[in-house]
Amino acid sequence: MESKMNYSRHRRLRSSKAMRSIVRETTLQPEDFIYPMFVVEGEQIKNEVPSMPGVYQLSIDQLKEEIEAIVSLGIKAIMLFGVPSEKDEQGTGAFTHEGIVQKAIRSVKATFPELLVVADTCLCEYTTHGHCGVIENEDVHNDLSLPLLAKTAVSQAEAGADIIAPSNMMDGFVITIRNALDANGYEHIPIMSYAVKYASSFYGPFRDAADSTPQFGDRKTYQMDPANRLEALREAASDVEEGADFLIVKPALAYLDIIRDVKNNVNVPVVAYNVSGEYAMVKAAAQNGWINEKELVLEKLTAMKRAGATLILTYFAKAAAEWLNE
Repeated sequence: MESKMNYSRHRRLRSSKAMRSIVRETTLQPEDFIYPMFVVEGEQIKNEVPSMPGVYQLSIDQLKEEIEAIVSLGIKAIMLFGVPSEKDEQGTGAFTHEGIVQKAIRSVKATFPELLVVADTCLCEYTTHGHCGVIENEDVHNDLSLPLLAKTAVSQAEAGADIIAPSNMMDGFVITIRNALDANGYEHIPIMSYAVKYASSFYGPFRDAADSTPQFGDRKTYQMDPANRLEALREAASDVEEGADFLIVKPALAYLDIIRDVKNNVNVPVVAYNVSGEYAMVKAAAQNGWINEKELVLEKLTAMKRAGATLILTYFAKAAAEWLNE
């Protein structure tokens, strides 16, 4: 009798859409997304960012319509970036009571109190030099920058921010901000730290949207070298020890290995930041008809979840939520 050759029948679990659905290991849902938004001074302003089709700079009076659409899709959180009309050497617009982000936070929370508002906490959009701290001897001075970042965080909490997200990459920024928040009665406000932020070439379109391009030099003395992996674990461990409640890995798509490493080594939620350059590349390819935008976007967002992200900061949040809701 001829012997029967045995081999695995993996395709049995791929035989239909329903079968594939019930064995799917990684799923996406609108609640996984945080939608970044750019707010500018003025009225009746809705400027599309040339390098980011579908992304806009909005004046505060234009936020309501956009956020209504976001909320209706099931997205639970936004992140606000401010584009001020005036800048100075110290970036005082970042922490003034009437700063653009502070005004935007108050407006959003008054209309949509259940929506989580994450405030990006940095100085680069507000400084004339475009760097993330105080300049001394043509370099960003770490310790002189920390008090200004703490003031910014407290002012954002006072305005009603639900989460503070410091993105400056100064050493000690998490503990400095945590102490300032606690001292001002905001012990309950979590910190979503940009713990692992690389000096990446993927940020170009964001700098157009936020008007935050450095006027000299670069940010390689305070953002991480893209070649380094173990450094990410040191940064993540420091921020957790200092009191971070979430950790962001930025960028995401080219750093999926780092997302997984961080996830395996911390016990707080990990947030993948699907950054502007990653967005712009997909939009350009889609506009040229080279890819299926919907399928590619959902695939790459799923990859970020599969790598270990709990949440994803993405400019595709609205579109992805619409596709998932279909």
